[in-house]
Amino acid sequence: MTSPTPPPPDQRTTEARTAFLASLHSVGSQHDADLQARAHDLHASAAAIAKQEAELAAQTARLAQQTAQYQQLADDSRGKLKEIGDVQNWAEMLERDLLVLEETVRIAEEEEAGKGIVGKGKGRRRWF
Repeated sequence: MTSPTPPPPDQRTTEARTAFLASLHSVGSQHDADLQARAHDLHASAAAIAKQEAELAAQTARLAQQTAQYQQLADDSRGKLKEIGDVQNWAEMLERDLLVLEETVRIAEEEEAGKGIVGKGKGRRRWF
């Protein structure tokens, strides 16, 4: 039996190169598939983020509008409370005036009952 003859060195180099390139292609394909999946996920996430950004902008605009409405309500309420305070002040002044009138009428009635003379003795005075 004769031993098989080894292939020539050029053929071995070519086979080794082909095997190496096939191995690189296999590894590259695997990494390429992973990178393609990641790129797809990034693009899908970017679309979702853009949608969320648009929704957030719309909600922010609605919130700004609602805040303006609440500010207007607060301003109106502040004005009404001021008016209530003014009315209360007016009512207190009116009450004081009525008390003065009531006291004046009481004194006048007492004078009328006592023939128009207030006080006794030296410091007597007439109201009318």
